Amino acid sequence: MTATLPPSGDQVREIELAIGGMTCASCANRVERKLNKLDGVSATVNYATEKAKVSAPGGVGTDALVAAVESAGYSAVLPTPPHRGDDTTDDTAEQDDELRPLRDRLLGAALLSVPVVVLSMTPPLQFVNWQWLCLVLTAPVWAWAGAPFHRAAWTNLRHGAATMDTLISMGTTAAMAWSVYALFFGTAGIPGMVHPFELSVSPTDGAGNMYLEVVAGVITFVLAGRYFEQRSKRRAGAALRALLELGAKDVAVLRDGSEVRIPIAELAVGDRFVVRPGGKIATDGTVVDGRSAVDASMLTGESVPVEVAVGDTVVGATVNAGGRLVVQATRVGSDTQLAQMASLVEDAQNGKAAVQRLADRISGVFVPIVIAVAVVTLGFWLGAGAGATAAFTAAVAVLIIACPCALGLATPTALLVGTGRGAQMGVLIKGPEVLESTRRIDTIVLDKTGTVTTGKMSLAAVHTASGTDEATALRLAGALEKASEHPIATAIATAAETRTGNLPGVEDFTNHEGLGVQGVVDGHAVIVGRPRLLEQWSTPLTGELADAAAAEAARGATAVAVAWDGQARAVLVVADTIKETSAEAITEFRRLGLRPVLLTGDNRAVADSVAGEVGIDVGDDTVIADVMPADKLAVIERLQRQGRVVAMVGDGVNDAAALAQADLGLAMGTGTDVAIEASDITLVRGDLRAAADAVRLARTTLSTIKTNLFWAFAYNTAAIPLAALGLLNPMIAGAAMAFSSVFVVGNSLRLRRFRGHAV
Repeated sequence: MTATLPPSGDQVREIELAIGGMTCASCANRVERKLNKLDGVSATVNYATEKAKVSAPGGVGTDALVAAVESAGYSAVLPTPPHRGDDTTDDTAEQDDELRPLRDRLLGAALLSVPVVVLSMTPPLQFVNWQWLCLVLTAPVWAWAGAPFHRAAWTNLRHGAATMDTLISMGTTAAMAWSVYALFFGTAGIPGMVHPFELSVSPTDGAGNMYLEVVAGVITFVLAGRYFEQRSKRRAGAALRALLELGAKDVAVLRDGSEVRIPIAELAVGDRFVVRPGGKIATDGTVVDGRSAVDASMLTGESVPVEVAVGDTVVGATVNAGGRLVVQATRVGSDTQLAQMASLVEDAQNGKAAVQRLADRISGVFVPIVIAVAVVTLGFWLGAGAGATAAFTAAVAVLIIACPCALGLATPTALLVGTGRGAQMGVLIKGPEVLESTRRIDTIVLDKTGTVTTGKMSLAAVHTASGTDEATALRLAGALEKASEHPIATAIATAAETRTGNLPGVEDFTNHEGLGVQGVVDGHAVIVGRPRLLEQWSTPLTGELADAAAAEAARGATAVAVAWDGQARAVLVVADTIKETSAEAITEFRRLGLRPVLLTGDNRAVADSVAGEVGIDVGDDTVIADVMPADKLAVIERLQRQGRVVAMVGDGVNDAAALAQADLGLAMGTGTDVAIEASDITLVRGDLRAAADAVRLARTTLSTIKTNLFWAFAYNTAAIPLAALGLLNPMIAGAAMAFSSVFVVGNSLRLRRFRGHAV
C-alpha cells in the first residue's frame, strides 16, 4: 500500500509513520536501521505501537522515508489521526477489520487441524485411506493459514535475516513436502496403512512416514499466539481515542446576544460560550460571567470540586457541577490541556522500548544454525553413499526436531493460562512484554485519590456544640443540602438520609455561590456553608467549633459550618476516605521488595496524613505532594533517572501519561478509560491489594514462560545432533517434539492454582 504524502519542507521536522508487516521486534530493528542510514535522519521504531517517529531534514523527503521502509520489506503510511466523537465506533470497527483475517485463519486452521491430529495420533481411529483425508485437510492449513509465515520467511530471506517465521515456514514446509513424497512415491499411501511409531535408529527408510499432524498443529498453535498478541497491541491507540472522547462534541456560543450551537471544531479563540449545570466545559478558557463549582475529577483525579468565579481559568472536558457559566475560549484544538495530555500519552508510549521476545532473540541465531546442520546432514549422508531417501530422511529429521512447536507454545500457553487466572482475580495483563517489566521493578508509585483512597467525597465526622444533638444537626443540614447540586452538598445529604431517614422539605431556599446555602427547615432558619457565610449573618463559630474546623482543614478535609436560629451549632467534616485494604496492600508491596511512594496533587498535610494511615514512610522522597496533573509524568521520569525501575498505580486521566511512561503501569478498573488503556495491567476490582497480586502473578507467569523456553531449546539442543547423526527417525523426532509440547502445556497449566490476596 502506497501513501500519498505531503511535500517536504526546508526545515527539520518530526514525521510519524505507521509501519505495516512487522511480526517481531527484530523487524522493528531492521526498519530502524534502514531509516537511520539516510543522511541526517534520526528514527525510532516501536514494535508495540507499530509506529516510527522520524526526525528528518528538509533534504530528505517523506517519499524517501517510505522507500527506505519498503526496501526493508515493510510498508509505511501516514497514520490516520485519532477520531473524535461518534467516529470512535467506526475506528473500533476498522481495528476489528484488521484483526479479522488473522482470526479467520486461526478458526479455519483449528477446525481443519483437530481431525488431522486426532487421526494421526490415534491408530484405532485410522480407517481405510484416512491418510488421504488428512492430506486434504492439511493442505489448506499449510497453504492458506500458514501463508503469513511463508511470506514473512520469504521477506526475511531476501534481506538475509531469519526469525520465528523462518523456522515455522521451513519446518512445516519440509514436513509437508516429505509427507506428500511419502504418500505419492513411498509406502504411506497404501490403503489401510497405520501411522507407525518406528523405533529405527538409522536413516535407511522414511518413505512410509507422514508428518501432517506436525504441519497442522504447529501452524494452528502459533497462529493462536500471534492472534492474541496482535489483539493486545491494537489497544495501544485506544488511550488517545478515550482522551479525545472526554471533550465536548458541540458548544453553545454567544453570537449577537443569543446562543448558537456549533460543532466543537468550529470554536475559535476569543469566542464566548455557555456552560450549564452538569455540562462539559468545551475548551480551556476564562470565566467572564457566573460562579460555580467545577468537577475536574475525570481530568485531575482529585475528588474535591474547584470553586470558580469571574477571572478564573477553567480546563476543557471538566464538568460544571454548579451554576451557569459564560467562558471565553483561550485555547482550542491541539493547544488545549486535554490535547497536550493526549500528546504526552502518545510520546510516553512511543518512547517505551518494546521488549523483544526471548524466542525471537534466540531464533535469530538458532534458525541459521538449524538450516546449516540440515544441509550438512544431507550432504554427509549423500557423500557416505546412504542414498537420497536416507539422506533426505535424516535432513528432514533435523528440521522436524527443530520445528518450533514447543517454542510457539511456550509463551502463548503460559500467557493465556496466566492472564486467564488473572482475569478471574480481577487482574488484566495486556501482553508478554508486561511480564518482564514486573521482574525488574523496585519502586511502586501510588496515586492517592481513587487508588489509595475511594476518590469519593463522604461525611467523615460531625462536631457539635455543647447541648446540640448530632442527629438534629445532620437532619437539618442534610435537608437543606439536598436542594443543592454541589458535590459536597450531595455527600452531606446522602449521609443524612442514611443516618436519619427521610429528610423534611425546604422553604425559601437560597444558594450563595461559592459560600453555601440557606433556607427554612421545619420552622428553623438554617445556614450551611463556609464559616465566612455564618460570619456574614453574625453567627460565627464558637471557640470549640472553630478549633475543630481549623484542625480538620489542617488535615486536608473540608469543614462545613451549620447554624440555625441565629446560633452556630455544628461542623460537618467531608473528606475522601481511605480504602480499607490499602494498608494491607502496602505491607504486601514491601514483601515483594517494592518501595511505596505516594503521589498526589493534594497539599502536604493531606498527603502525610494518608501516608501515615496506610503505612508509607513520611518523607520528601516517599510522599510527593502538590503535584500538578501535567507534572506526574516528570516525577516518574525523575525516579527513572535516579536508576529506579518504576511501577505506577493510578486511575485518572492525569495519570495516563505517567502510566504509559512507567516501566509498569497499573490502572484501577474503577478509574477512567484513558488510564486503563494507557496502562499495562488493569485492576478490575479497584482493590489496591490486586496490584500486589498482579505483580506476583506476572512474575510467576514470566518464570513459567522462561522454564518453557528453556526446556524447548534444551530438547532441541540435545536432539538435533542425534537427528543429524541418523540416530532419530523423523517419526521419533515428531513424537519427541509432541512430548515437549505436552510438557510445555502441562507446566503452563500449573498457573491455574495461583492464589491472590484480593480474591
